[in-house]
Amino acid sequence: MRAAVLRGVRDLVVADVPLPEPVGDDSILVRIGAVGVCGSDVLRYGVGKGYGFPLVLGHEMSGTVEEPSADGLLSAGDRVAIFPCVPDPADPMTEIGEYTLATHYDYFGSRRDGGLEEYLRVPSRNLIRLPEGTSLIAGALVEPAGVALHAVRKADVGPNASALVIGAGPIGLLAAQWLRILGVVRVLVADVDERKRRVAEHLGFEVLDAAAAPSDQLALAATQGRGVDIAVEASGLGLTLLQAVGSAAHRGLVILLGDLSTDAELKKETVSRILRRELTLRGTWNATIAPRGANDWEMVVASLGRTLAVDDLVSHVEALDDAPAVFARLADRAAWSNKTVFAVSTEALEEREAALEGSLSARLAASDALEPAQAGVR
Repeated sequence: MRAAVLRGVRDLVVADVPLPEPVGDDSILVRIGAVGVCGSDVLRYGVGKGYGFPLVLGHEMSGTVEEPSADGLLSAGDRVAIFPCVPDPADPMTEIGEYTLATHYDYFGSRRDGGLEEYLRVPSRNLIRLPEGTSLIAGALVEPAGVALHAVRKADVGPNASALVIGAGPIGLLAAQWLRILGVVRVLVADVDERKRRVAEHLGFEVLDAAAAPSDQLALAATQGRGVDIAVEASGLGLTLLQAVGSAAHRGLVILLGDLSTDAELKKETVSRILRRELTLRGTWNATIAPRGANDWEMVVASLGRTLAVDDLVSHVEALDDAPAVFARLADRAAWSNKTVFAVSTEALEEREAALEGSLSARLAASDALEPAQAGVR
């Protein structure tokens, strides 16, 4: 089978590899449909942040079941979203269904080969059936949507609640949608990127231009100095973490969703604000698929195409053979992108045109690609 194999830093090749080995209990064969690119994938490619080489990247995955599961819950031909964490049965956190909070676990796309290959063997417990008519490309966004939901569920949404999300990338806009779904009356979204603000506005959010002023100052001005009840840091910067703290109202909640790429220095004035406003800071990590029937992922799948919109986040749909060039472009930030998804299977490639036609992010990316050519014509 074909796979995109990361052999070292910025050394990615598409090659023939053996069929996958079984993983965990009741492992069944899945034909990979589509795979989303996470920022962590780009870091593994660009700077080697990971658990070693060689490695097949990809933990945001959808696919088609090739054989029935032993428990009879999945049949050949079912479309599924693939939960990437394979729990360690001996870990105490596994016993309570908190697989990703365990000290020991396995993980597709980081600790073991992931989705940028034609087939995987996956424990049946890690497969969530997608609703009839759901595209494989949309199915690849279940993982980031689950991460965003898990974060937002940390909040106790009160009456007339307000929120600020700093960062209008895919995770930030998914978090903003979950805040609205869960009852937040007013959701502000801040970003320095004009095109990402356009996507946020298109989704119905009140946008703040973080290129014009700091996000906390803008949020305080928008709320007449009160601040927001819930502040979500989704940019992954030390500066924006401090801005999230600065934007919170008395007894507000600050959710740390972004994995920081820079340090955050807590000055005494910041600590004093946390104390005097009795703020709560909550960390969040990954998502849950337990207990069965009442978990983050099943809520995501039930919400797709209803209250949760993912189509407008997809800026690029790429073929597996183009993976070396695509990752080089993403690592170099050579062009604007929002969410890049690889269409691995033939069925996913057939969905590509419709996915791009229906996405504002794709139209913005296309107009960005045209700008240099148009400038040359002038």
